[in-house]
Amino acid sequence: MTTAIKFGTSGWRAVIAEEFTFENVHRAVTGIAQYVLTYKPHGARIIVGRDPRFLGETLVAEASKILSAHGITPLLIANPAPTPAISYEVIRSNADGAINFTASHNPPEYNGIKFSTPDGAPALPEVTNRIEAEIARQDGERPSATESAQPVNLEVKSAYLTRLREVVDVDVIRRAGLRVCFDPLWGAARGYPDSLLRDIGVQVWTVHDHRDVLFGGHAPEPDDHLLSDLRQKMAETNSQIGIATDGDADRFGILDADGSFLQPNYVIALLFDYLVEARGWKNGVAKSVATTDLISALAKHYDIQLHETAVGFKYIGELIKQDKITIGGEESAGLSIRGHVPEKDGIIAGLLVVEMVARRRKPLREQLQFLFAKVGSFYPLRENFRLTPKAKERFTNKLRSEPRELGGRKIAEVVRIDGLKLVFEDGSWICYRMSGTEPVVRVYTEARSREDLATLSGQAKDWIFH
Repeated sequence: MTTAIKFGTSGWRAVIAEEFTFENVHRAVTGIAQYVLTYKPHGARIIVGRDPRFLGETLVAEASKILSAHGITPLLIANPAPTPAISYEVIRSNADGAINFTASHNPPEYNGIKFSTPDGAPALPEVTNRIEAEIARQDGERPSATESAQPVNLEVKSAYLTRLREVVDVDVIRRAGLRVCFDPLWGAARGYPDSLLRDIGVQVWTVHDHRDVLFGGHAPEPDDHLLSDLRQKMAETNSQIGIATDGDADRFGILDADGSFLQPNYVIALLFDYLVEARGWKNGVAKSVATTDLISALAKHYDIQLHETAVGFKYIGELIKQDKITIGGEESAGLSIRGHVPEKDGIIAGLLVVEMVARRRKPLREQLQFLFAKVGSFYPLRENFRLTPKAKERFTNKLRSEPRELGGRKIAEVVRIDGLKLVFEDGSWICYRMSGTEPVVRVYTEARSREDLATLSGQAKDWIFH
C-alpha cells in the first residue's frame, strides 16, 4: 500500500526507513516539482538544503536529479544550513522556492521535508494541499532524468550573517562586554550566531560544535532538560546569557545568567516589550492562540493591535510579509520580527535576547518581573496526554461541545481559531488541540498565579478523562 504523504504545520516528517524512504522522498519531491511548474513553467530555480541529519547529502543529490529532470534548476547548498538562512536566500536570490530536508526538533530517527514558497515563507495549507494532490496524481510515473537543468552551487551563510548584522544592534552588544554561551545541539546553526558574536569582539563559548547525526542520542530540542551542558559551560565561564537552537535553527532556547531556563512564552513577550522600547515599532503583534496572554496585555498597554492566529508559523509569516507586526511568536519557541524573514528564526531570537540584556543590563528574570509589575503576572503551561482509541473518539466529540463551565469556573468566551480554547471570567484559560499525527491531546493552560495554574491544570486534565 502506498504511503500517504501529508504536510503538517511545518512540512512532512516521518521515521527514516519506515515511511521516510527514498521511494517516498522521490514521490514528495516529484509532487513539489510538478506544483512549481504550475506557477513557473519555464526557468524555475529551487533551492535545496538540509540540516545535519543522516544521509542529508544523498537526499540533496537525489532531489537535484528530480528537479533537473523537470527542467527546474536546483540551487544546491553543500553544507547544513539553518531554515531561516534558506528562507532569507529565497528572498535575496529571487528563487522560486526551497526544499529543505529537515525534521527540525524531532528525534534523530526522523527526517522530513519543508517547502518554502517564493516569498521565503512556509507553504500555506492551500499550497501543501496542491502538492499532496500532485503526489497522488504522479504516483507510478517517473520522468526520465534528462538533466535538462544543470545544478548550481549556492553559499548562504555570509549573506545571512550580513543581514543579521543589519537587523541586530551589534554596537550595543559590543559595548556591553557580555560573555555568551551557545549550544547549536549539533544542528544547522553551528558557526552562525557564535561566529557573528566573535567577529564583533564578544567572548563566546560553544558546546556541541560538531556533527552528530544522532544529536547526542536525543531530540535536538532546545528545552530545559536538554541544556545541561550549556548550563555547565555558563557556570564555568561566568557567562551572563546562554542561547540555543534546535536541529534546523528555527527554534530557540534561552538560559538566564543563573542558568535558569526562560520559557519561550516569556522570551517572546520580553522581546515584544523591548522592540517597542528600543525600535519604537508599534505596528502590531501576533501570537498563536496557544501562546501567553502576557503578550495580549502588553498590546493593550501600548495600544498596539493584537493578531491571534492558528498554530503554525506560516500564519504569522503572512503578517510579517504584510508588515503588520513588530514581532510574532509561538509558545513552541518560534519567532520572527518586522523586516526579517517570514519564517521562524531561532538564531535572531538568541541574538536579540543578547542585545536586550546588553542594553538593559539586567538579568532576564528581573526584566520579567518588571513586565509583571507593568501589566500583571501570567503563568502558562503546556502538557501532552496520550489517549486510547476509545478515549480519543470520545474526547474528539467532546471538543465539538459548547461548555458553559469547567471545574466550577464560568466560561466567558469560547474560541475556535485552532482546537477549543475556553477563556474564563478571571482571565485564565485552557486550550485543547488534538495532534494530527498521534493519539495525543495537547493542553495549554494559563493562570494569573502559580497556585491557580496547578489547580487549572488538574481541572483541564479531569475534563479530558471524565
